[in-house]
Amino acid sequence: MSPPTLQVRNLRTHFFTRAGVVRAVDDVSFTVGRGRVLGLVGESGSGKSVTGFSILGLVDPPGRIVGGQVLFQGQDLATLSEEAMRRLRGNRIAMIFQDPMMTLNPVLRIDTQMIETVLAHAKVSREEARQRARDALGQVGIPSPEERLRAYPHQFSGGMRQRVAIAIALLHKPDLIVADEPTTALDVTIQGQILAEAQKLCAESGTALIWITHDLSVVAGLADDIAVMYAGKVVEQGPVAEVLDAPLHPYTVGLIGSVPSRNRRGEPLRQIPGMTPSLLNLPAGCAFRARCPRAEARCAEPPPFAEYRPGRFARCIHPHGEAIAA
Repeated sequence: MSPPTLQVRNLRTHFFTRAGVVRAVDDVSFTVGRGRVLGLVGESGSGKSVTGFSILGLVDPPGRIVGGQVLFQGQDLATLSEEAMRRLRGNRIAMIFQDPMMTLNPVLRIDTQMIETVLAHAKVSREEARQRARDALGQVGIPSPEERLRAYPHQFSGGMRQRVAIAIALLHKPDLIVADEPTTALDVTIQGQILAEAQKLCAESGTALIWITHDLSVVAGLADDIAVMYAGKVVEQGPVAEVLDAPLHPYTVGLIGSVPSRNRRGEPLRQIPGMTPSLLNLPAGCAFRARCPRAEARCAEPPPFAEYRPGRFARCIHPHGEAIAA
C-alpha cells in the first residue's frame, strides 16, 4: 500500500528569543490520507499556523524545526534541500495564507503572476497557462475572469484578493494543500462556494487538505477528521462528527460550548475562563489545568496522549466520562 499523503510525527518547532525558548509546536503528530480533510483548530497562539509553516519549511529565524518528521508521501521534507522544496511548493504542495498579500505581488498584474506560476512547474504554452489561470479564477467565483486577469492586486477588494490567492493554490491540483484560515475575510456566500470547491477538489483529485481555523462551524461541514491544539500540543484528535458530538478533552468541551449558537436566548455567552498561558512560561503538567473545571493534583504531571476509544485520542488523565461510556 502507498503511504498516506502526509504524516507528521512528533513535530517540534521552537523560537529562540532573548526572553527564552518559545515552544510554538511541541510534539505534534497527525496523519492526512489521500482525499481527506483535517481540521486543525484552536485559539489564537495555539500553534496552528506555525504547524502549517513547518510542514512547508517556511519557518523563519529565530524559529526552526528542532525535532520530528514531516513525511510527504513517505519522504521526509525536513531533510530536503531548499531547491527540492521549491520544486514541491506550489506544485505538489500548496499553501493558502490568511493574508492574500503574502501570495500576491502588488506591482505585477494577476495574469503575470498566475501564468508564471503555471510555467514554473508545467511545460505548456503561455496560452494554455493563461487558460488555466482564467479557469481557476472562475472556479473561485470571480466574475469576468478574462478582464480580471489584466488587473493589479490593488484593484481588488480584500475578499477578491483572497479568492485569487486560493485560485493560485488550486492551479496545479496539488497532492496537499495547507489552508491557513483562508475564508476569514470572505462573506458567507463566497465562503460556502470556496468550501464546496475544496471538497470537490479533494473528492475528484485525491488532494489531502489541512484546514487551519478557529471556526468550528466550518470544520463541522468540511473536515473528515479534527485535531484540536492548545499551547503548542494536540489535545484531542478523531473523526470530526464524533469529536464535536462527544468531546473528550475539557478544552474541546469549552470551545464547543462557547459557540454563540449553542447559547439560549437571553443567557450570558459561555466562555472558557482565564487566558492561554505564555509559551515562554508554560505550567508544569497539563497546560490547560489553570482553566479547567476538572483539574486536580494529578494534572501537575504531563498527561499522556492516549487512545480512549477506537480512533479517538486525548491528552487528559480524566476525559469526559460520557464519551468513554458511549
